[in-house]
Amino acid sequence: MAQYLVVAHRTAKSPELAAKLREIQERDPTARFVLLVPAVPPPGWVYEENEVRKKAEEEAQAAKAALEAQGIPIAQAKAGDISPLLALEEELLAHPGAYQAIVLATLPPGISRWLRLDVHTQAERFGLPVIHVIAHP
Repeated sequence: MAQYLVVAHRTAKSPELAAKLREIQERDPTARFVLLVPAVPPPGWVYEENEVRKKAEEEAQAAKAALEAQGIPIAQAKAGDISPLLALEEELLAHPGAYQAIVLATLPPGISRWLRLDVHTQAERFGLPVIHVIAHP
């Protein structure tokens, strides 16, 4: 049974991500998905870290429910650090060898902060295949 780490925030409930996860499921009916939603700080310099983390946790649970309603089994949904790369690294270090691939969902170029930060390319340094999904807002 393969386990995939799905990293998404604003795209977590997107039809494009759901379609990609269904495609993975069709290839491997025993596939399991863990959804990681990195926290996103509000605009400006000052924010309460606990509030940002709580909001990300709520978004993770809402996305889990939305994906499960479409028949996609989400084994777990959790919030992560505000840096998507640090969130990824922390999850992979906490569960070494647990994942076969990373599914990274971003907004399109020009809109996506994660693409400007080159998260999709930098995620490859963790040694797992990165499946990049571009979702529309």
